[in-house]
Amino acid sequence: MSDAKDKPDELSADTTVPKAVVSRLSLYLRELQRLTREGEETTSSTQLGRLLGFTDAQVRKDLAYFGQFGYPGIGYRCHELIHAIKQILGTNQPWPLALVGLGNLGRALTNYKGFGSQGFQLCAAFDIDPTKVGQTIDGIPIFHHDDIARIVKEKNIRLAIVAVPATAAQGVADALVAAGIEGILNFAPVTLGLPKEIHTVGVDLAIELEQLSFAVVSRQAKNG
Repeated sequence: MSDAKDKPDELSADTTVPKAVVSRLSLYLRELQRLTREGEETTSSTQLGRLLGFTDAQVRKDLAYFGQFGYPGIGYRCHELIHAIKQILGTNQPWPLALVGLGNLGRALTNYKGFGSQGFQLCAAFDIDPTKVGQTIDGIPIFHHDDIARIVKEKNIRLAIVAVPATAAQGVADALVAAGIEGILNFAPVTLGLPKEIHTVGVDLAIELEQLSFAVVSRQAKNG
């Protein structure tokens, strides 16, 4: 199977695309962006696969969910494939973000530069601490939790990050959904009960470490 075709197809949206494929699209995007920074204009499924530890067949299969993007004798044009993947992921447009919770984790997230580089703008933060409300941190205005509905509407925010203690997470998520938020990135170590049309992604760092420890002890057991 070849990367190449005469001309890229129009992008095709497919709601049945596996989550793992979408995750790999983000990885392809990062590698393509790195390649362009290094002056590379083209790449191939073989190169992308080698860089990320996938087979070239896997790369082609993933991209084929959305069309064919290669050219005969060329492979993939990096800038063109970056544009296509951003369109697929929806990051070819700016996404204003809200952050709820300015404890240690929330404060660290305000410093994370990766949001802006991928089109996400942290434009409002919320907390209940009166010493923080009304302040600005790293250029981000801090509002009281009670102002979520007003600010979300004013700034047309559709995505939010929850970085509050587990005991407060459900209440915060409910307030965000009531305000019109459609997607939530949840850093609280708790599963949120939300309407099925609200998209949520949970990030539990302890769970990720548990996966690593499992992999290490499993390898030790396998090697005797």
